Amino acid sequence: MLRLERKEWYQVKAGQTVWEIAKAYGVSARRIIKDNALKEEPRAGRLLRIPNEQGNVYTAQAGESKALLCGSEENFVLKNGTEILYPGMSVIL
Repeated sequence: MLRLERKEWYQVKAGQTVWEIAKAYGVSARRIIKDNALKEEPRAGRLLRIPNEQGNVYTAQAGESKALLCGSEENFVLKNGTEILYPGMSVIL
């Protein structure tokens, strides 16, 4: 059986942002920021822990709830690392 292997660590390249890295790995930028205790964009060469999330990245629409998107509010917080939800936000389903 084939299995997708995910990197647990990623070395930041010059000019990269957390958002770009998160998008490339299909994870929430907030989770990368939280898991790595980032206060600013990481510098080139820094190792970042990439959370092992499973799900699809989705752009939240007006009127959608955390429970609708992830099954429950608790699951939303676990996957996305935040209790905040707003239209246009990229979330992990």
